[in-house]
Amino acid sequence: MDAVTTSTTDPRSTPLRAEHEALGATFTDFGGWWMPVRYSSDRAEHTAVREAAGLFDISHMGEIVVTGRQAGEFLDFALAGRLSAVTIGRAKYTMLLAEDGGILDDLVVYRLGEEEFLVIANAANRETVAAHLQERAGAFEVSVTDDSDTYALLALQGPAAVAILEDVITTGAIRDLGLPLAEVKNYAWTSAYFLPGEDVGTAGHRNDLVLTATEGEAEDAPEVSGPLSPAPLVVGEPESAHGTLTEGAHQGTAGARTGGQPATGEAGAGTTGGGSEFETTPLLLARTGYTGEDGFELYVPAEHAAALWRLLLSAGEPHGLVPAGLAARDTLRLEAGMPLYGHELSTDVVPAQAGLGRIVPADKGDFVGKAALEPRPEARVLVGLVSEGRRAGRAGYAVRRGEHAVGEITSGALSPTLGHPIALAYVDSDVAADPDAALTIDVRGTPVPATLTTPPFYRRKS
Repeated sequence: MDAVTTSTTDPRSTPLRAEHEALGATFTDFGGWWMPVRYSSDRAEHTAVREAAGLFDISHMGEIVVTGRQAGEFLDFALAGRLSAVTIGRAKYTMLLAEDGGILDDLVVYRLGEEEFLVIANAANRETVAAHLQERAGAFEVSVTDDSDTYALLALQGPAAVAILEDVITTGAIRDLGLPLAEVKNYAWTSAYFLPGEDVGTAGHRNDLVLTATEGEAEDAPEVSGPLSPAPLVVGEPESAHGTLTEGAHQGTAGARTGGQPATGEAGAGTTGGGSEFETTPLLLARTGYTGEDGFELYVPAEHAAALWRLLLSAGEPHGLVPAGLAARDTLRLEAGMPLYGHELSTDVVPAQAGLGRIVPADKGDFVGKAALEPRPEARVLVGLVSEGRRAGRAGYAVRRGEHAVGEITSGALSPTLGHPIALAYVDSDVAADPDAALTIDVRGTPVPATLTTPPFYRRKS
């Protein structure tokens, strides 16, 4: 898998390592993290996401919270996008740029409240992003906090994702959504609560794994009381679109209320239809992802990650849900034409070269990385390449026109969905502008004909 890297120090583990080991996962060092690369086969996991659903542990991602009176104004200055224009309850894809316009990382930023944002960074760049944000804070009235260790992040992706979550919500294990699930649009989020230790079942779909897990969780789960960590999950200003966000965790009370059913007792306590009280924990449920499929990303306090993982696997089993590793994630994102930092994105590339010039508003005022707007007609640009046969180009392979090297593959694979090789590559700008260019990929000395195309290679049916 192209995205695998090796570090010289012992890799870190997510809160779900024991879950992955129990499922027989194969691990790899990915950007300094010991991550599951597969549980069964790359193709089976890839296909499950395209046809049903897959569950990924992406807890290695970084979560950085920016708060303060000038939070929006500060992020406008520190990042490529205009984050102050993002409404509460929405998210935006953006980038952290260097002074010369090079890409330090690509990010997703959620607006949690009028003065509160959650910045999601790539795992290997977490410290870099936090450091640059803190450095750029300067005289702004903001606070930048790296809360990555307090969060776990699960990605439920695939056409069955909605049905799986609806099943879970029906049981009450995820409850008190700020918005009905159907109203959580793409690149939007809602608050919710998760019942990590309660034996609520999953609409009759429980299995032995979950029974065991729930029993263990009931014994071992830490008691949740008082102000919850991470607090920002339930912080936000009341807004009509998310009118259930009321008393935030900063006040030590449960923040989410739905349909006139108040949360009760201490922070995190919720009620069931029978009036019993259970300890709950805040959950941020976002309709985002990195696979080209519909799906959700769920942010949960790290100590409750295992319970949520087991619950989703159990609820999703009848829908065809499988745990999926980084190998499947890489081919899925490649089919969807999504860039990966360290491959398509780097400090040597400005957003326009990667086809992402739209993320930098041309009329934006002063911000770090404004040099990215300068014309670079000679710079190589990112394109898609498709080939026939079974021999796929890989990262680093040369792209040639005749005898001349005119580019280089950044990511390539035999597409499990399409059945032929696909690749992303940086090529000379004149080559990119010629759709009829006769190109070959140098696959270990063998020239394989390739045709220019515009990503994505795969687009899901609406």
